[in-house]
Amino acid sequence: MRSKDKNVLRAVERFVWEFTDQRGYSPSLQEIADSVGVSKTTAYRYVESLRSDGIVGGSGYRSLVPTKMKEGSVTVPVLGRVACGLPRYAEENIENYVRLPLSLCGQGEFFLLRAVGDSMVGAGIEEGDLVLVRRQDHAEKGQIVVALIGEEATLKRFYPEPGKKRIRLRPENPDMADIYVPSCEIQGVAVKVIKDL
Repeated sequence: MRSKDKNVLRAVERFVWEFTDQRGYSPSLQEIADSVGVSKTTAYRYVESLRSDGIVGGSGYRSLVPTKMKEGSVTVPVLGRVACGLPRYAEENIENYVRLPLSLCGQGEFFLLRAVGDSMVGAGIEEGDLVLVRRQDHAEKGQIVVALIGEEATLKRFYPEPGKKRIRLRPENPDMADIYVPSCEIQGVAVKVIKDL
């Protein structure tokens, strides 16, 4: 790949950030090209450079996610809702993006889900709260996970029981029963709760 003009690279980066921040979605390649006065092919090369440097993420060009909006902050997508009750379909449509300080998140890839139901009230997760989830496919015993069971997702404490060849998903509400499944797919581990007061 040819060397890139650092000024153009910064202009592309700044335009993607500002456009996404103002409109809630990322610009098209043509909009990027027009904004900095380059061809669409050149804009593609610059965006790919930003992607390889970890400055933007996401797949496709209408779903670019600025990952480092400001020093010490990350942009996290709000992906929909997760059941804090019986498992239900997890909606994976990006509702919007939220900028969070890196000190709140830590390292990793994150997403936010809106809690539905009251099965996790004992852990401080109530209806309508945003749950910050670190995307990963494994969990330690007792962690709160987003577990995918078939096509339905639920937020519960994770307790593998290999001797019984099952997994126990425990709610944090004494009025609700544990869920036992032979297997589930871990979508991520909850790390923080963001709530309105």
